[in-house]
Parts: sequence; C-alpha cells; structure tokens
Amino acid sequence: MKRQVRMLAFAAWVSVGLVAASPTVAQDQRQNEPGKFDYYVLALSWSPSFCEASAERRSERQQERRRPDMQCGARPYSFVVHGLWPQYDNGFPEYCQVPAPRLNRDIVSSMLDLMPSPRLVFHEWDRHGVCSGLPPNGYFEAVRKARATVKIPAEFIDLKEPLTVTPVQVEDAFIKANPGLTAEGVAVGCDKRRLREVRICLTREFKFQDCPGIDRRSCKSESLTMPPVRGG
Repeated sequence: MKRQVRMLAFAAWVSVGLVAASPTVAQDQRQNEPGKFDYYVLALSWSPSFCEASAERRSERQQERRRPDMQCGARPYSFVVHGLWPQYDNGFPEYCQVPAPRLNRDIVSSMLDLMPSPRLVFHEWDRHGVCSGLPPNGYFEAVRKARATVKIPAEFIDLKEPLTVTPVQVEDAFIKANPGLTAEGVAVGCDKRRLREVRICLTREFKFQDCPGIDRRSCKSESLTMPPVRGG
C-alpha cells in the first residue's frame, strides 16, 4: 500500500514531462502490449530544476519537514536519467502489467548512479519498464546503454551559476556534442521558467532517430533558467 501511494505521488511530477500525453493523439492498436513499440525516448532530467521545484512545493504546502528526494541531498547532480520510455509513432504505452513484477533491491541500488532516487527507479519500471517486454535486468541494462549513447555538452556538466538559455540553444548544444543527432530527434521540457529535461529519441538498437511527434511538443518558451549544480 505504501509503495502504491509513493508511486501515485511521484507520478504527479513525472506526468508533467511525459511525452505524447496529448488527448488528441490517436491510441495505437498495440496499446500496452509489452515489447510492442517503435522506439525509445531517453529523458534526461536537469536535477537542480527538479530539486528547486520540489523545495518550492514543500514550502507552499508547509511540508518543510518532509524528507527531500534522495537526489536533492549534498551530492551535486547535473543531468540524471529520468527514464527510458517505449514509444509508438503515435502515443506511448504505460503500465503494461499491473501489478508489475517486483524489482530486486540489488537492481535498484545498481541504478542509483544514473537515477539517484529509489522512488524514481521503482516508478519508471512500473510505468514504462514493463512495456519494454524485457525482464528487469534487461530493461535497466537498456537504460544504461541508452545513457552511454548520449554525451552531455561540456557546458552543462558542472554549472556553477544560474544560466539563462533558450530551448533551441540547449538542443543545439546536444546536437553539437552528439554526431548523428538532429533537431527533429531532440526536445526540451520546461515548466514556467526552468529547463526541466531533455528528451532524445533512439531506435531500439540505441541509434539516434528523428521523432516529429516528440519534437513538436518541445518547450516553446523564449527564455529558461538552469539552476546551478548544488555546491557550484
């Protein structure tokens, strides 16, 4: 029961950034069949934005005593893996097996270098991982392979001061750092003022690919802030 409550609470953050969530997107006829999908989206969350927004929500709800997410501690994180999401050309599967097969705690611990939050690891497996059709070890190996495919632009690795950017500037930086990635294969997610994440489309073999449906949903703000890495 406690795990279900945590999963639902965490979904409030995740659902904001989910790709292809528009109700106007047609449902794929393979909807929610494990292993039946067209490509992946690797979502890389800008950890300082997540932690800053989380602190604001706790303050607004007078929940300052509530324990922050693990990734919002003293260790400095920049881009972390939000998730690896199976996608259809139109729409996406989710919760393909309920309840999802339970995760071994050793698997969770092994992923904390890329996904520094046990809640996040559990949630991503339950909502997206089972849709890959892979067993837990296979799915999280795929997460690691996908992350190894993408090089983070040097200017974002150790950001010491707040940085003002446009979505196009962020996309261009990733394109420059990753030969083969195009403007149609990367999208930026944001809230009202902060860069939240970068989404990169990959084939099932972890090659860059264009994804017009994802690209169309990129952030349209003219200016975004990237809070600095903690300790910067």
